[in-house]
Amino acid sequence: MTYSFEDFTPGRRFPLGLKTVSADEIIEFASEFDPQPMHLSEEAGKASILGGLAASGWHTCAMMMRMAVDSYINQAPSQAGLGVDFVDWKKPVLAGDTLSGTSTVVEQRISASRPGLGIIKLHHELQNQRGETVFIAELNVMFATLSEWVSS
Repeated sequence: MTYSFEDFTPGRRFPLGLKTVSADEIIEFASEFDPQPMHLSEEAGKASILGGLAASGWHTCAMMMRMAVDSYINQAPSQAGLGVDFVDWKKPVLAGDTLSGTSTVVEQRISASRPGLGIIKLHHELQNQRGETVFIAELNVMFATLSEWVSS
């Protein structure tokens, strides 16, 4: 492991790398999980307020999660997600967009009921290749503390 709970200090930022979203990915995700017309065809997307074939908001959430896992979560003693405080889809993610972003630690505290575990609140933002913010969310994640991780 590269990170422990103690490394997630408020204000620390983790870059999320890059993810280019293809039309095929958008259609595949939507076909299974959110089969609305604007996520299934370019024509329907253009006819909608989204302006083109657009990823489902839930697809955008899933892409952000994968970016976070690849960036830092799999390098830390992550134990469980505890919940989402909010999700805000600011702009559509269109086929061909390249996403980048950051996760910023908002809060860090030891669990009152499980002292070997800590709770981290993370603020996630994604931007497209034009620098426009397309997604914001805050999530709470449980991590093992260094003492718990070393003893297990």
